[in-house]
Parts: sequence; structure tokens; C-alpha cells
Amino acid sequence: MSAQVYAARIIRGPYIEDPTQTTMILKWQTDEATPSWLEYGPAPRCNQIMTVVPATTQHKAVLYGLVPNQDFCYRVYVNNSAGDGVQEPVTGTFRTLYSAERKVVNFLALGATGADIPLPLPDGTPVVDEAAAARTQLATLMEQEKADFLIHTGNMTHSGLNEDADREFFEPFKNILANTPLFVALGPNEYGPDRENQDSKSFLRTNYSRYHDMSWSKATPKYYSFDTANARFIFLDTNVAEGAAWAPEIGEKSAQVQWLKTTLAGAGEKWKIVVMNAPAYSTGTRGPNGEVAANLIKIFEDYRVKLVIQGGDADYERTFPMYRGEPNPRGVTYVTLGTSAPTPEKRAHSDSSTARFVAARHYASGKIVDRKLTLKVYSNLGKELDTVEIYL
Repeated sequence: MSAQVYAARIIRGPYIEDPTQTTMILKWQTDEATPSWLEYGPAPRCNQIMTVVPATTQHKAVLYGLVPNQDFCYRVYVNNSAGDGVQEPVTGTFRTLYSAERKVVNFLALGATGADIPLPLPDGTPVVDEAAAARTQLATLMEQEKADFLIHTGNMTHSGLNEDADREFFEPFKNILANTPLFVALGPNEYGPDRENQDSKSFLRTNYSRYHDMSWSKATPKYYSFDTANARFIFLDTNVAEGAAWAPEIGEKSAQVQWLKTTLAGAGEKWKIVVMNAPAYSTGTRGPNGEVAANLIKIFEDYRVKLVIQGGDADYERTFPMYRGEPNPRGVTYVTLGTSAPTPEKRAHSDSSTARFVAARHYASGKIVDRKLTLKVYSNLGKELDTVEIYL
């Protein structure tokens, strides 16, 4: 009697990361070790190139031979139950980054997708999981958007643990991640609940770095940048200001700040957009992070950053353009995209910097057309919360 052969199941992904003009990384996870086959090519010719991933549960394929400004499609195959062929493929699409002469960029952004399952009431009555419902609602809305990539402002899970990542991130946003490259600015949750402890060094590597490939830098995946069309997006790691013992420093002479200055200076006349977790401006419950504000605000102003997308507080907030602590048309606009799942919190205090504040779960849709950037923000119920236009 022959042994029964079971088909492997794809239990995470596929999801797309680290796009360039000529390469892309696809990842997926199976419930048991199996070889995988990946076909890809310029849409709609998805079978022009094939690559084989050896038997494993953590699958990674680097797609080479791509060209800029191009839509591609792919098909991922794993073994069938008979062991003599493959199952129906899982399919997806993506777009490579744009070359410099292109002037249009579309992106999505959100933050804080992590929230624990609510405990039942003392009498055993179950509590509605509003965070899970909001993730589903946001994903449904975001799937209707046209986007070249997805920005996450950090705190992907409430615990930072990989074991929570499927429920709180990969599963609800599955369709988006299969078709939209992901970029993450690390939040304090990624460093774990004991991040202030020197013994916490392995937490980020074990629960985050093993599963994600961000764009190259000397500190991958902690801070990095990428260019697309006429924009440079810069992702910072501000978690030393949140007590993370192993996060990179942000002081004046730190490697991260020196890298930041060089990266901003090298952007020339491009759009300069910074993404980070800890907010430099905020009137939410937690408020602004003083260390971040003291070390980074002046740099952003001096190097003509136009937009800072931040997380940290469980709300949506937008500042007026800020320069030297005052609203000024030549300044930097700060947008807090602070909660997709945790319960939104009310404004804690007023400040002359605030142009818009809403306590609601949300996501943002951004579009750059030449020298104009439009950012629209929507609640999980589809209500438009804000629209801002910024000019280069």
C-alpha cells in the first residue's frame, strides 16, 4: 500500500517586496516543505520566464530581467496531492519602479494594523472584534485603488510576533500584497515588548527580518530609500526614541542622520518624502516624540522635504506646512496615519500646527503628477476624511 501524498498549501502570500526598475522579490509560505515553480513576464504574457524554488516552507524568488515602467504578471505553483504535478497557480501582478523621466506615482499608505482579539465580557459574552472588521473594510476599499506600492508606517502586529502576522496583516490584506509591493517603516512593536532590554536583540530578526526584504541600505531593513519617477521616498527607523535598545541612533552625529542628509542632498529637485513611525508633530494621546522632533525637524526643513508620513498616535492628523515651529507655506507637511486597527483616540490638546484631526481608522491614497501631490484619506467606512494638495 503506497503512502498517501498530501498537497502543500500556501498559507501566507505570495507577497511582493523590494521593487527596483529591473528586479522584484516574491515571497510565500507553505504548510510543509515543497518545491515551488514561478512563472512571470510582461502582462499579459505571464509565462515568459520560469524559476524553481527548492523544497522549503519559506519561499523566496528574486525576479530578474525586468524593465522599468512595466506591468508584470506571475503564477506560483506547488505540488498537487498526487505528487505528479502542480495545483492551480496563485496569480498576481506588479509594476516595476519608474525611470526618472516619468512624472506620475500612485501609492497607498496605512499604519498600525495590529490589534489583539478582544477578551469576552466577565459573563462570557463575546465582544465584537472591531479591529478585524476594520481591517477587512479597509482592504476592500484599498483593493479598488490603483497603486504602484504600499507604505506601512509600522506596528504591523500588536505583539510584534510573527505568529500574529497572518491574522493581523497578511490575511486581511492578502489581495493587495499579492499585487502591490510593500515598504515598511519599523514601529516599536517590531522591536518587541522588551525592546528596552539589551537581551532583545534577536526579536526583530526572528519575527520581522526573516520575512521581509526592504530596499538596500547599510542598515537593512532598518532605514532605506528608493527612487521612482520624480520622487525619493526615505524610510527612517525612529525607535531608539521609543526605547528600543538595538535601534539605530538618530543623534546629530549618528550614522542614520548622516545617511539621511546625504540621501536628501542627493535627491536634487525630486520630491522628498519621509516615512517614519514616531511623530514629530502630534496632538494625539501620545503626542509628539521630543527626541525625534529635536533631531529631525530642522533637517527636513533645511533639505526641503515636502511631506512626512508618520505613525505613532491612534488617529489621523495633518499639520499645516511647518517651518521653524510655525505654519509657513515653505515648510513641511506632517501626516499621521496612525491606526488601521487599534481603537482611535481623541485629540489630547490643541496646537497651531494642526490643520486636520480625525479620530477614525483610515488609509491614504497618494498621487504625484509632476509638481503636484494629492493625498486623500478615507475611513474604514469609506468616508473621505481629508484631501491635501502639496506643490513642489
